[in-house]
Amino acid sequence: LKEAMSLYREGMFWSCRQSIFDEMKKKFTQIEKAADEPRVLCIIQDTTNSRTVSERVTLNLPASTSLKLLFKDVAVKVGYVNGTFDLVWGNGIYTSDASPLDHTSDKSLIDAGFESGKKNFLQLTDKNGEQPQLVSDESGTADSSGLDDSSQDRFIGPLQRENTAGCSSDYTSQSYSYSSILSKSETGYVGLVNQAMTCYLNSLLQTLFMTPEFRNALYNWEFEESEEDPVTSIPYQLQRLFVLLQTSKKRAIETTDVTRSFGWDSSEAWQQHDVQELCRVMFDALEQKWKQTEQADLINQLYQGKLKDYVRCLDCGYESWRIDTYLDIPLVIRPYGSSQAFASVEEALQAFVQPEILDGPNQYFCERCKKKCDARKGLRFLHFPYLLTLQLKRFDFDYTTMHRIKLNDRMTFPEELDMSPFIDVEDEKSPQTESCTDSGAENEGSCHSDQMSNDFSTDDGVDEGICLENNSSAERALKTNSEKGSLIYELFSVMVHSGSAAGGHYYACIKSFSDGQWYSFNDQHVSRITQEDIKKTYGGSTGSRGYYSSAFASSTNAYMLIYRLKSPTRNAKYLEVNDFPEHIKRLVQKEKEYEEHEKRQREIERNTCKIKLFCMHPVKQVMMENKLEVHKDKTLKDAVEIAYKLMDLEGLVPLECCRLVKYDEFHDYLERSYEGEEDTPMGLLLGGVKSSYMFDLLLETRRPDQVFQSYKPGEVMVKVHIVDLKTETIIPPVSVRAYLNQTVTEFKQLISQATCLPSETMRIVLERCYNDLRLLCVPNKTLKAEGFFRSNKVFVESSDSKDHQVTFTDSHLWKLLDRHANTIRLYVSLPEQSPGTQPNRILCQKGGGGDMGNSDDNYEVVKGCSGSRKSVEAILEESTEKLKCLSLQQQQEGGHGDSMKSTEASDFENIESPMNEADSSASADNRELENRIQTSDPENNFQSEERSDSDVNNDRSTSSVDSDILSSSHSSDTLCNADNAQISLANGLESHSITCSRRSKANETKKETWDTAEEDSGTDSEYDENGKSRVDTQYIYFKAEPCVSEENSGSQKCLLVSVDKRITLAAFKQHLEPFVGVSSSQFKVFRVYANNQEFESVRLNETLSSFSDENKITIRLGRALKKGEYRVKVYQLLVNEHEPCKFLIDAVFAKGMTVRQSKEELLPQLREQCGLDLSIDRFRLRKKTWKNPGTVFLDYHVYEEDINISSNWEVFLEVLDEPEKMKSMSQLAVLTRRWRPSEMKLDAFQEVVSESSSVDELKEKLSEISGIPVENIEFAKGRGTFPCDISVLEIHQDLDWNPKVSALNVWPLYICDDGAVIFYRDKTEELMELTEEQRNELMKKESSRLQKTGHRVTYSPRKEKALKIYLDGAPNKDTSQD
Repeated sequence: LKEAMSLYREGMFWSCRQSIFDEMKKKFTQIEKAADEPRVLCIIQDTTNSRTVSERVTLNLPASTSLKLLFKDVAVKVGYVNGTFDLVWGNGIYTSDASPLDHTSDKSLIDAGFESGKKNFLQLTDKNGEQPQLVSDESGTADSSGLDDSSQDRFIGPLQRENTAGCSSDYTSQSYSYSSILSKSETGYVGLVNQAMTCYLNSLLQTLFMTPEFRNALYNWEFEESEEDPVTSIPYQLQRLFVLLQTSKKRAIETTDVTRSFGWDSSEAWQQHDVQELCRVMFDALEQKWKQTEQADLINQLYQGKLKDYVRCLDCGYESWRIDTYLDIPLVIRPYGSSQAFASVEEALQAFVQPEILDGPNQYFCERCKKKCDARKGLRFLHFPYLLTLQLKRFDFDYTTMHRIKLNDRMTFPEELDMSPFIDVEDEKSPQTESCTDSGAENEGSCHSDQMSNDFSTDDGVDEGICLENNSSAERALKTNSEKGSLIYELFSVMVHSGSAAGGHYYACIKSFSDGQWYSFNDQHVSRITQEDIKKTYGGSTGSRGYYSSAFASSTNAYMLIYRLKSPTRNAKYLEVNDFPEHIKRLVQKEKEYEEHEKRQREIERNTCKIKLFCMHPVKQVMMENKLEVHKDKTLKDAVEIAYKLMDLEGLVPLECCRLVKYDEFHDYLERSYEGEEDTPMGLLLGGVKSSYMFDLLLETRRPDQVFQSYKPGEVMVKVHIVDLKTETIIPPVSVRAYLNQTVTEFKQLISQATCLPSETMRIVLERCYNDLRLLCVPNKTLKAEGFFRSNKVFVESSDSKDHQVTFTDSHLWKLLDRHANTIRLYVSLPEQSPGTQPNRILCQKGGGGDMGNSDDNYEVVKGCSGSRKSVEAILEESTEKLKCLSLQQQQEGGHGDSMKSTEASDFENIESPMNEADSSASADNRELENRIQTSDPENNFQSEERSDSDVNNDRSTSSVDSDILSSSHSSDTLCNADNAQISLANGLESHSITCSRRSKANETKKETWDTAEEDSGTDSEYDENGKSRVDTQYIYFKAEPCVSEENSGSQKCLLVSVDKRITLAAFKQHLEPFVGVSSSQFKVFRVYANNQEFESVRLNETLSSFSDENKITIRLGRALKKGEYRVKVYQLLVNEHEPCKFLIDAVFAKGMTVRQSKEELLPQLREQCGLDLSIDRFRLRKKTWKNPGTVFLDYHVYEEDINISSNWEVFLEVLDEPEKMKSMSQLAVLTRRWRPSEMKLDAFQEVVSESSSVDELKEKLSEISGIPVENIEFAKGRGTFPCDISVLEIHQDLDWNPKVSALNVWPLYICDDGAVIFYRDKTEELMELTEEQRNELMKKESSRLQKTGHRVTYSPRKEKALKIYLDGAPNKDTSQD
């Protein structure tokens, strides 16, 4: 038997093994066949959601795959229910009906039009205008009793939403996971779109919608359109919103109509408010709108309760009370002054009604006893509303940090809440029990009770009140017991806040009364949740963290709870659609029709081609741009008519003189025209409906006597510019179309036909890119080989001059084209006045004279002087020599040379050489350009902005005319030092010797910055030993002519300068000298940007290549930076002022200069510009790091050797009360301030200079200036930036007093540089004891003081706007109030 069993098992084993092998062989065969079968690559774009539109799903399927399987695979990939979405072509394939692919078809992909080996683009779209359904998560719909352990961690928290600022991922907890987001068909509910930060509004609206009594009452109200505008009617817009929430098929709907009825604009969407505040304000608005209607008392009937605020005398039993109404009950999370929070809502309610004893100084004055007595003060609930709203007061104010905080402590709340223990609570120890309430006659009153009977009517000293003692004791007890027995409330809404006191996100967890299921309403997302998810909104941390549990608690917790009274007679059900009132049925039908209209509009939008449209205006000759929107089924003829009206050409050009052509705006290329395709649909011509197109359309126009040119695919467009060497002009271009396979000879013949120029002597130059000129000299070479592309630019010259025989790069043609390509036009605003003492100064700009000579020598690229003509260098040198002698002359000598002619021509295409102009007319030999410059008023310094091109600085110079021009300065030259002669300066030094010494020092450690003249730039490096610009020998083209600027006043002189942009800034400034009237070193160049912002150009060795046509330049008088010089901002340090940092002046420091020399230069500027008359030994310069004072600079320190200097450098100037104590770098200067705890005040700053970093020496110095014994001195280092302000209420405890160190330069002090702040005190001095009033008053003063100085402002929340709902639909715009 055993042997038989063994054989049987062995047979079974081999049988199973064989079957496995067969199955594997079958699969391998299928794989091999599939490998041989062509594959189809499908790339699907999900366009149903803005978050997924940028994502792609890729499927690589066998070509035999059916469409049905394709849809199934796509559904699995994207997580949608199959059959709830459509797939349409997305790669331009056009079909006559443009219908989506059939998801039920068995047709293979190849048969359906897919191409193997290529990318097939598909778009996933909505089906019938409805968004696709997400596959439901089984765990999300399971019953709560059947949940496994993993499902207990699920949580519906704040979700990431597109384009929403109200929610941030910072508020999500890692332990929370989200249930699947279900569509309306799964949950039956519709979400609300978050406008930006309106999550608080969405939470409240969903709660009101899920309240049957409120929703039904709102439906019963009928809107009268004749009485009110529907746009501003809040109840009507709420009614519309609720109807849409109940009947719409959308996943989420907008709330903009509701907020518009509130009178809010779009800015309100970006303002987050408190949901409890919104509830109060909205209820008030509804009550106002519902006056004189059946719903007038709806809010009070549903939400209003009553309580009694009482005070009872403990001696005689006399009680004074007032009845108040409430819409919600605020419950404290944590009692004031306590670190322990209430554990549950029941505890917080008990604390709410717990009375307090008024004794001691808080005794109550009893009307009956006529004296102050001990009393009990408290609250009693008299009536609870049908809908009970509890607000958990999680937002508090921290008086230590003076900031709002959020309390995240754990507080539980029951699903059913019994309120009977909290109604009419009395002190059990007191024999007197009296319960008074309001019946509507009086709101205030007083009553008393004692062992005697009621004596309200006989006691004159007691105010009248309404008392419940009218009923018998038995009836009252029966009524009380019945009321208490029916006060069971069930929870149905939890409004959750996630975040901090500064901001966060709201969402609501709501239980449906129709099925008892809990749902999370998180803006547009609605999903099912469980009771476990509700428990996770209790707050607090998951584990025990000891004392700091609240700091580590979850920031997502319940904020408002809404309960409904369990009463079978009052509990209502939601109105079904069939039970709607007639006016609501009409509204439903109206909204349904509007939704259908929207769906049709979306369908039209999906089938509309949107493409850029251009048109050259036939009259203005400017290119216009617009967007053409045309349905894909519209024909080309219809599209032309639409474009014709869009470009507003009616009355200018007949419609039949217009056509649409394919156009590439980037290359300015006409790709093709559409002859004979006027009846072709635009969808076919454009390649389908796409989000963007790789080409544009041009609406081309013609005159009635013209004929449109045919543009064929494959042609290239050539713009032909004709060059006239004689007049040196370039005419506007003529467009010619050619083929890339044409030869240069054929191309010449084509141009000859278009321009009537002889092809035999024709030279063609192709400009392939900027400054890349190629002469087409090989006759049989094709245009493609020469580098032609879609759009090309050529220059054509066809003269019989000898210029043909010259090498192209040396020819007249090349020079003219080179000049044309590199010449820019700049508008230069000249200063109104120039420095000097002469009433009028006339400058003559000298030009060249003599014969024309060789044409090659007449270019602006001058290599020498020919004949008697003066070069531009000679003109400038002569002008500078004249300027140099202006201070000794009373009038200017007349010019005898030739002047440059200022031509009227301003066309950029017709740039003429000034020297040729001078030679072209005999009368030009004795012309002069006179610039009359008035004397400047030394007291009238107009303010300007001095900035470098590369560094934007907001500080302003105090004067645009630097005092360096006329003042004695170490670096001041004469007005025009062309010969580099040694000029004596006022201080007895020689500029040449000082400059040389500084250079030698600077060259040792070369350093380039953006705000200094570079080592290889400036007047020395850019000019040769004769004072002439080296670069001018190559790029000298410069032409200036007067012009009128619309922006400038009549007295403002302006030049239109045509200049080669390869010229350096130094050479450019030299050419401007005759027009400005001063040497180039005595004026500054400012480039004008958008919004009239001006930045100084200081890098003299850089070219003007960054400038472009029509740029604006402003010239301002003042000494420009030379090499090795830096512009420095000087601030005054005022240690005992509220604002310790005050800007004084802009100065110029140079490398190699000593600190004392810089101080000498500052003295006259400080005297003239700031009114500071200082002695050189009574002020110091020191390092400035933001607002902190630093190292004290000693007089013998040298910049760049001992002191590092950089661009935009800032220094402090500190006025001294006594001679300088700092003599060596080994000394340490600290700023000390005494703290007097007995007086609660701080003394003024005093500087202490110590010889070392010893703590003992510091204490000795402090003892000397304060009189405190050394052993009693305690000190602490200040925190933050200077002046290290701190509240006097905090300084005694918060600072680290008396650190256990022996040196200042070790941890925790690290005082290694001058300027540190040290607080010190007498340890024997007792701290003043403050009363509560004194502390509060001092707290206000300190808070005001610290905010004024700008210190300790580490938390700056945005300014909150008050939440308002405007009943008239719009706020009153008051410009006087923000």
